[in-house]
Amino acid sequence: MSDLFAADPSETDRARPLADQLRPKTLDEVIGQTHLLGEGGTLRRMLSSGRLGSLILWGPPGTGKTTVARLLADQIDFSFVQISAIFSGVAELKKVFEKARFERLSGHRTLLFVDEIHRFNRAQQDSFLPVMEDGTVTLIGATTENPSFELNAALLSRSQVLRFESLNLEDLAKLLDRAETLLGDKLPLTDEARSTLLTLADGDGRALLGLVEEVLASASPDEVLDANSLLTVVQRRAPIYDKAQDGHYNLISALHKTIRGSDPDAALYYFARMLDAGEDPLFLARRLIRMASEDIGLADPQALNLAVAARDAYQMLGSPEGELSLAQVVVYLALAPKSNAVYTAYKAAVSLAKSTGSPMPPMVILNAPTKLMKGEGYGGGYIYDHDTPDAFSGQEYFPEKLGRQKFYQPVERGFERDLKKRVDYFERLRAAKREAED
Repeated sequence: MSDLFAADPSETDRARPLADQLRPKTLDEVIGQTHLLGEGGTLRRMLSSGRLGSLILWGPPGTGKTTVARLLADQIDFSFVQISAIFSGVAELKKVFEKARFERLSGHRTLLFVDEIHRFNRAQQDSFLPVMEDGTVTLIGATTENPSFELNAALLSRSQVLRFESLNLEDLAKLLDRAETLLGDKLPLTDEARSTLLTLADGDGRALLGLVEEVLASASPDEVLDANSLLTVVQRRAPIYDKAQDGHYNLISALHKTIRGSDPDAALYYFARMLDAGEDPLFLARRLIRMASEDIGLADPQALNLAVAARDAYQMLGSPEGELSLAQVVVYLALAPKSNAVYTAYKAAVSLAKSTGSPMPPMVILNAPTKLMKGEGYGGGYIYDHDTPDAFSGQEYFPEKLGRQKFYQPVERGFERDLKKRVDYFERLRAAKREAED
């Protein structure tokens, strides 16, 4: 292994990051994104047609968005201009557009690559529209955030969104092989440590090459690192997760749907991922309380009580002990019988309430605190249910304008099976009362 550490590259190469040294020279050298660059891929078809429109490249960091944009410019012989939305403002954009117009008059086309395009505000995004429409620039924007939420509809309508995927382990292994070929030797890692290194990269090719540089900088000559030693050397790379952005919403959606889908193992996995990434446990506790009402409801009335209790337990115990109470509820909710009958009934009731104005409730169920109101018929003829044989009067409680409505329809699962029997029982009593009155 000593050759790896004894290598004496030029000062220029030594100053260049490994990711820059390994940057692909052609599209064929790009690792991953076969759905775009492979045979029949979207970008291959565009290039074959000789026409390249404006694009939004959406995907995680380190998946090749900048590299692909640069290579596309080379492929179609466009001038390549790169700016970052983090460091650029309106003044710089105007200069870029003016230069592109001048280049166009000289017969040269410009491919403008905008990194982190979602960082531009709405007005700045709108400034691209005229130069896109008149062909002054072909825009390629790169973003790690969901374009649907972060980019103007007008900009999206003039661009094609291409999704870049995280590199899989096979892709990362190819990239590692390529790095070792450049370095002239294998990294001093056991097979297990090598697998760990690929996992730590978390689908990010640039991060993998950064980890390789950490190994080279920290490991001693002739030392072969096992998995534990590797973790000590490189410490640990934080998972890709922004609590205010797309990764946050993707994982909470996954947690909610796995609980709804009665898969406790998958639910625990996404719960653990969010905690590991630094999510606030109380945010998760609030979402579990919501799930208990939205997806389980009265099929298991204990679910809500346990979710609230788990939140209280976390607030009492703190971290890390309190997380176990939340994990307990994750499993309980996943295995509980499911019903959204109350959730559906509530939405239907809200919809009707908003669309029907303010019809008066039946006079029979209104209180009459004054003689005048009593004289107007308030409360007249009200039957006290407890005075009836079945403690059920069968009176009509909906406004006469609306007539009787049906919102709650319990399912044949869990405790709601018993509630359905009660609903049906009262329906029979109500029907019998109407028949007797007729």
